Amino acid sequence: MSPTCFAVFKVLFLLDSMMDGLNVTYIMFGGHVELNKCRFLYFGIMFIVYVLIICSNSTILFIIWKQKTLHEPMYIFIAALLFNSLLFSTNIYPKLLIDFLSDKQITTIALCHVQSFVYYTLCGSEFLILSAMAYDRYVSICKPLQYRVIMRKSTVSILLVLAWLAPSCQLVPSLFISYSMKVCNVTLNGIFCNNSISQLYCMTSKASYIIYGTFIALNTIFLPILFILFTYVKILLVTFKSCINVRRKAAQTCTPHLLVLMSFSCLCSYDIAIARTDNSLNETARFIMTLQVVLYHPLFNPVVYGIKLVPIQSKLITSCSFYPTLSLDFPRVSS
Repeated sequence: MSPTCFAVFKVLFLLDSMMDGLNVTYIMFGGHVELNKCRFLYFGIMFIVYVLIICSNSTILFIIWKQKTLHEPMYIFIAALLFNSLLFSTNIYPKLLIDFLSDKQITTIALCHVQSFVYYTLCGSEFLILSAMAYDRYVSICKPLQYRVIMRKSTVSILLVLAWLAPSCQLVPSLFISYSMKVCNVTLNGIFCNNSISQLYCMTSKASYIIYGTFIALNTIFLPILFILFTYVKILLVTFKSCINVRRKAAQTCTPHLLVLMSFSCLCSYDIAIARTDNSLNETARFIMTLQVVLYHPLFNPVVYGIKLVPIQSKLITSCSFYPTLSLDFPRVSS
């Protein structure tokens, strides 16, 4: 077990011990709207969405794994992004589906911290994988002769390990900070554990919490976005001076990337806005915004990469062709 994982489990054990001592083991989700009337509707919609997320992401993952022609850095990063979406959804949906059918929407404080930790780790990983993809496109378009030398398997592996490890290492201190704080509230104003978990703790001053949150957001969101924008400015400058084929290649491979970046950035801004509004936001509006954070993006990734990228699109069409083309050979009538 890695030191990071060991530290996480150690802190979670301490959190459980602390909660047992305070007789505050369970917390309640208070962000559901009209659950008694619409629980089966909510469950049906979210269950269908979860199945679609698993099937769509897994299908493209399987195509990339199966087709050796797609074992290139760009497609490996796409596979990592889709795998990240599967983990992200699995962290949220099973518990959410159970809550829709339960009389009480509760969880332990330790499990809530696990969900929040995984949630923000995967959010940070998404931006870092997108940064790695931007770097890959920059090298491919701006330095094509050096591409094979720079984007070796070892480079791709290092970038992927850093993409998942760096956010988790930065978020581990938040577990220690939570351990040192006293719980004053057992009702979470949300439908799953995210940034709003801070509402559970007694805070005389939110300055340290805001500073730490800003530091995490700067490293995992804003710096990767700036890096991505910088690489795409460089790509635009190079393609502007190049032939039409280079421009077409850049448009085909970079457009899906930019669409995913814009989509995920918007949803992250939703998450930040929800956490900062406290109780001033209408309950229904909060519920809808929270659902949008986890609803669209995991479905958006496979749709964009399955439609926009021709190699994946062609393999997908081939894989979906279950029935062979029927050809009828009529005998010729001799005159």
